Amino acid sequence: MLYICVLIGGCAGRTAPAPVVLLNSQVADGSEEYTKKTYKVQRGDTLYAVAWYTGNDYRDLAKYNDLSAPYTIFPGQILNVSPPSNVAVAPVKTEVKTKQSTTPTTTNVDKSLVDRPSPQAYRESEKVVNPQKVTTVKKPSQSVKKQAPTSFPDKVQKWVWPAEGKLIGTFSQSESGNKGIDIAGAKGSKVVAAADGKVVYSGSALRGYGNLVIIKHTDTFLSAYAYNDTILVKEREWVSAGQQIATMGDSGTNSVKLHFEVRYRGKSLDPMKYLPVLK
Repeated sequence: MLYICVLIGGCAGRTAPAPVVLLNSQVADGSEEYTKKTYKVQRGDTLYAVAWYTGNDYRDLAKYNDLSAPYTIFPGQILNVSPPSNVAVAPVKTEVKTKQSTTPTTTNVDKSLVDRPSPQAYRESEKVVNPQKVTTVKKPSQSVKKQAPTSFPDKVQKWVWPAEGKLIGTFSQSESGNKGIDIAGAKGSKVVAAADGKVVYSGSALRGYGNLVIIKHTDTFLSAYAYNDTILVKEREWVSAGQQIATMGDSGTNSVKLHFEVRYRGKSLDPMKYLPVLK
């Protein structure tokens, strides 16, 4: 069994995180990033899933498409996934805005095709990855409080490991493969933000991901933390790298672990390319 430590817990030797590579190499592997301005709704989609596919905050998509809770969408409906010309993009704020009552965009949609309300958010179920070579991941760094930002940075300044435990699942480029990594650990142990950002989703509406937190780091980067036991942050809350956001659990899966994903414009990336170097 190979034991190695993450260089964010005070290990001797190197102390700097792995360098963040250029954007053109960050999108070299796996599925293509989503760059279209619209998205055609497929059967089984929800607004939360469309936001995840396309690298957006679901509230922004609701605004772009004049949707109100519970954000009903229909197969065949065309959604704007970038601001239309008649929608102004408001400055990012730290407080939660009061929901506005608007009318769903359902023009020219055959409502006989409407999906019944369902917790399903992804059309494909997550593949359960069998344990691979075991790697011990050391305890993540402690959170450092700082003033909440008012906008997203141009790039991620640093990444830290999101949990302590054994690395049991790695990224796969295959269509049905694991789109992140899996870290097994003790139930109730800390799950932390892998980088500075804003919580854009906190809940359990995405099928197969249990209690899930999604954090937006830049206009193009998101990270996801699935299978949590307890979620400790709220949507629209700003968090810092290393700040605790949840406790590890087994919601939506068959064992205690954290499933962690990184996406660029909705494209799945291998988290191991961005997390600090293992020694």
